[in-house]
Amino acid sequence: MTKVLLETAKKLCNTIMEDFPGIIIKKWQYDAGLCLVGFDAMYKITGEKSYNEYIHNFFDYFIHDDGTIETYNPEIRNIDHINCGKNLFLLLEETGEEKYKKAIELLASQLKIQPKTPSGAYWHKNIYPNQVWLDGIFMGEPFSARYANEFNHPEKYDEILTQFVVAEKSTYEPRCGLYAHACDESKKMFWADPNTGRSLNVWGRSVGWFCMALVDTLDWIPEERNDIRQTLIDMFNKVIGNVVKYQDEDGVWYQVLDCRRSDNYQEATCSCQFAYALNKGINKGYIDADVYKPYLKKAVDGIMKVFIREEDGKIYMGNCCAVAGLGPDDNPRRNGTLDYYMSEPIRDNDFKGVGPFLIMATEYEE
Repeated sequence: MTKVLLETAKKLCNTIMEDFPGIIIKKWQYDAGLCLVGFDAMYKITGEKSYNEYIHNFFDYFIHDDGTIETYNPEIRNIDHINCGKNLFLLLEETGEEKYKKAIELLASQLKIQPKTPSGAYWHKNIYPNQVWLDGIFMGEPFSARYANEFNHPEKYDEILTQFVVAEKSTYEPRCGLYAHACDESKKMFWADPNTGRSLNVWGRSVGWFCMALVDTLDWIPEERNDIRQTLIDMFNKVIGNVVKYQDEDGVWYQVLDCRRSDNYQEATCSCQFAYALNKGINKGYIDADVYKPYLKKAVDGIMKVFIREEDGKIYMGNCCAVAGLGPDDNPRRNGTLDYYMSEPIRDNDFKGVGPFLIMATEYEE
């Protein structure tokens, strides 16, 4: 399976480059950044220069020589916009070009002005006041941890821990041991439970973001901050121990994890994210390999069986939820109900699934 997985990943890269020629997208968009981290992993293991060129095409379009970023404005305070910054560390490491260092500093400056909830968590965006979204933990904290580590800002580690602790506590859903998509600490939003502030359901991809955020942030927390490392490792063991309980007979996960309503469906992006987190957690020793390797193998086999198909030499990952969110006030359709999560469009080769799949394929060992 290891060889098959890598060959599939190569074809998937080639399909993305063919379907999105030249540049993956002309938007400073978090999922493009995630997908291109996958391209970097593939470049490093295969040596295929076209993968590296594809990464440079995107970032050369956006990053100016003075480190400013085309279309990016930190005053919007959208934490999703931080995620592409993870690629800038890779480019700085590869090229040494000063513009990447300046762009990293620009993104880091947003976190200095990002509003916070009363509990100390970053708002997800200006338009989502006092709201903690699990998506935002992935967008911000691995970047922040690497910035703290490589740019000598050790004072940031405690802030990073706060983001995880608040998110974990505020979104935890006792009925299933998993996590709600978001929490409104003001308890005012139409989608929020008036008693807890939590959204109503456990969206698969939001829990996937949380799992990946934990294992990716741990890469950059130094050993001397073992207090933080152990807290995050314990947190990961807690979440992944409950995630695997909702793995289905095919080895994959559903759009809403704890629901088996007839219109719920096996969803590819969260399944790839959980497989990625399982694989990395095992490889790094954060979770017990003897316990979790069977779940990982079942997940990889299931992803290949349920979601991956080949057509005319191109690879497609099906059953990807295109998008899901909550609010804002002027978008009452996004109310966090089961009906809402089942209503969002489904598409092939969504970058939010492709990226984790590519990275996992370069690191997976049976």
